[in-house]
Amino acid sequence: MADHNMDLHDQVHDEEQHEDDNAMLDPDEADETIEQDDDAAMDSGEDDDNDDEDMMQHEIQLQNDSQAHFDLHSDSLFCIAQHPTNPAIVATGGGDDRAFIWDSTPLPGPVLPRSYETEPAAAPVERESLQALAVLDGQDESVNAIAFTLPGGEYVVTGTLAGTLSAYKTPTSQTNKVVSVGTAKEVEEINWIQPCPSAAHPNTIALGASDGSVWVYEVGSAGLTIIQTFFLHQAPCTAGAWTPDGKLLATVSEDSSFYVWDAFGDAAAAGIKDASGGQAVVGLTGVDERFRVDGGLYSVAISPGGGIAAVGGAGGHIRIIGLPRLGAASAASTDKGGQGARAKAGGAKQAAQPSAANVGQAGQILAALQAQSDGVETLDFSQPPLTLLAAGSVDGSIALFDAAHNFAIRRSIPEAHADEDAAQAVIQVQFVKTPLGTANPNGHVLTSAGNDGVVRRWDVRGGTAATNKGFMGEWKGHRGGGEGGGILGFAQGGGGKRIVTAGDDGVALVFDM
Repeated sequence: MADHNMDLHDQVHDEEQHEDDNAMLDPDEADETIEQDDDAAMDSGEDDDNDDEDMMQHEIQLQNDSQAHFDLHSDSLFCIAQHPTNPAIVATGGGDDRAFIWDSTPLPGPVLPRSYETEPAAAPVERESLQALAVLDGQDESVNAIAFTLPGGEYVVTGTLAGTLSAYKTPTSQTNKVVSVGTAKEVEEINWIQPCPSAAHPNTIALGASDGSVWVYEVGSAGLTIIQTFFLHQAPCTAGAWTPDGKLLATVSEDSSFYVWDAFGDAAAAGIKDASGGQAVVGLTGVDERFRVDGGLYSVAISPGGGIAAVGGAGGHIRIIGLPRLGAASAASTDKGGQGARAKAGGAKQAAQPSAANVGQAGQILAALQAQSDGVETLDFSQPPLTLLAAGSVDGSIALFDAAHNFAIRRSIPEAHADEDAAQAVIQVQFVKTPLGTANPNGHVLTSAGNDGVVRRWDVRGGTAATNKGFMGEWKGHRGGGEGGGILGFAQGGGGKRIVTAGDDGVALVFDM
């Protein structure tokens, strides 16, 4: 298989950007632009004969800020998941057709300030790798997706590039025993898996496939049970996200389509139905020129209140769409943004027709944004009281939009991730979060990781940015993208006190913050 994350949908990002002058935000409107200083470039010398010596010097000086590592994988780590009630327990899957569950707690004893690899001229003592609690056997191809079920992490599920979904009873550290509860193979490739947060539907997951289909499964001791299947996407389904109440599922595709599915019939019970009579309560495609993103959509995020979805795609394009309200759920402050933008962007021709009690912004295109030059691969909303949307792009930049002010650009960070040669793609952005209703003293902290192999943190509050431009610090240890490295994902549950990374170099690193 080709490098899982390095291609980053190259086939679509070269497409000519679609322009919408009436709806796009000009990057010049940004309140603040952060100029991120590049790391000092290593002197390559004037003579080609010095190349080998320079490469050796770079290897010896490899910085490793981690407190622990896990190196039982023999190929790139494509995915990582964190147990919902015990954040120390993580699961990883990779290109070696293997998946592991392991404890990320650093081993006792002094931390060795050195690489996890043997290096010339280094101290002879190697730091010991963390060990696996369990091996999830039976993977028939690269493990492309992995997740613990909600609310208690009772099961762990894996999805492979051969299309096999496998479910296991989550082992405990006391038994170290893996019990397979079932497998299913209905698609050619599984692109992503998302656990459902609905209290009424525990141990339920959704997945998106390379044929565009979307599947919802319930996991139980008797195996895997299909709850719903959806087939409106006409190209690979690239990302999905549940609303916070777990009642609706939003998905996007390479065909630039966006659908919101009524997975359990809650929308139908509330009188919200798709005008076409289908199962999507909201449906938008490139047929609507205001929504169209040439090159496809690759990321989706839903606001904490569940009233707004953001989708990102090729050419730096982002669309903001209103979602229907179900029951007595109220919107968080993040959802108050977009009301003024609605008049600018107008409604969607293919939007669902909600009941009178839910008439409003449902199905409306609230804003069309373009503050970055290449594909938007990752999106995340902040928790209240902040009202921000963070977007990470293949061009190496991070953009922050304010949902409370028509998604105006609050901050632009060019080359948020870069190496000595060029900007490197931002693979994941994520605000530090806590369970809803609990205090979050670090809600202003945004974590990012990229193909440069570096984890960085940013303070998104405008007041402190005057002194440090928002940059809080960086943590290294992975090889950069130029050496077959980079970070393909991270987890930071438990209030962001610890970050665990999945490296393209085949190693997971643990950083205590």
